[in-house]
Amino acid sequence: MDLESVKKLLETTTSSEGEEIYDSPGSSFDPLIIQGIKVDLIEPGRIICSMKVPPRLLNSGNSLHGGAMASLVDIIGVAAKNTAGAKASGVSVGINISYLDYVYLDEEIEIEANVVRVGKAARVAMVELRKKKTGKIVAQGRHTMYLAVSSKLR
Repeated sequence: MDLESVKKLLETTTSSEGEEIYDSPGSSFDPLIIQGIKVDLIEPGRIICSMKVPPRLLNSGNSLHGGAMASLVDIIGVAAKNTAGAKASGVSVGINISYLDYVYLDEEIEIEANVVRVGKAARVAMVELRKKKTGKIVAQGRHTMYLAVSSKLR
């Protein structure tokens, strides 16, 4: 997938009529998480995004929900892998996340994903969430995808 297409997928969270696409029937879960995200840097195998933590992603302790952080590792990790020239689609087989700090409403975070492997059967990305103001790490994750390997027997 080309860089501009990946950027457009991440930053487009409204329909042409201006309604939020996660409110539309049959919509994906991803726009709920990434609405408001901005791609600050995109290059082959690497993406850096930023966003302010919105109320919809808070847990009962008023900090960014761990599930939302896991979704960001998944979504931004896949986006980075899509910039690395891999042609096959895949399925997630593993996400490992270390939660290291809290981040609260309206704090700006930076999400950086770097591809560490694009092979014939697997893709791997490392993803780090940081407080943009201080650079303090909030979470670190690794996302692994299995790629459908085409058979030569057909």
